[in-house]
Amino acid sequence: MRVLVVEDERRLAAAVQRGLEAEGFRVDVAHDGVSGLRQATRSRYDVIVLDIMLPGLNGYRVCAMLRAAGNTAGILMLTAKDGEFDEAEALDTGADDFLSKPFSFVVLVARLRALVRRLGSRPPQVLTVGDLVVDVAARTCHRGADPVRLTAREFAVLEHLARHAGAVVSKREILDHVWDENYDGDPNVVEVHVSALRRKIDAPFGRCAVQTVRGVGYRLAVDGG
Repeated sequence: MRVLVVEDERRLAAAVQRGLEAEGFRVDVAHDGVSGLRQATRSRYDVIVLDIMLPGLNGYRVCAMLRAAGNTAGILMLTAKDGEFDEAEALDTGADDFLSKPFSFVVLVARLRALVRRLGSRPPQVLTVGDLVVDVAARTCHRGADPVRLTAREFAVLEHLARHAGAVVSKREILDHVWDENYDGDPNVVEVHVSALRRKIDAPFGRCAVQTVRGVGYRLAVDGG
């Protein structure tokens, strides 16, 4: 699940990011309303954790602008303690849920999972592409009955390709989803991991599932190669 946390209290934002990543979420962070709106518009998120009191644009305006633009991500608004008017306005603006500060991290995670279930946007946990099976929950991969051992990054690249099987995925999109949008290292790291995937899920089985579309990106064959 991909989550955007928009929170100007940097220590809180960092703590939430670390905790959610430990729970298996993929997390991006923004520290003001303008950059939060930009990130939410530019990338696809399952859920946005949005504080109300933000510099630049407050959470109400960010929420309203996202909904006006047709953004359907789940939005959980962080409100003031005992702020019933904050809560009412959050829901009226288009938020799906709210949580008062200070909050329990356990409750935050439970709210996020419940929100995704309610929205019906929880992505499938077992991806089957031909005889290639990627179990996201168990973090395992099989070719038929044969297990394939992958590193965490290789698995993340394969998962993203499998979720878009048959479609061309750009190198930039893979970088944004598997690393993060602030990654400023060598973009050829994607090619390195794609080559590793081919050595593990294709070559030993005489397959060609991971395809290069020159000048565009990569595609996972819908029949598993």
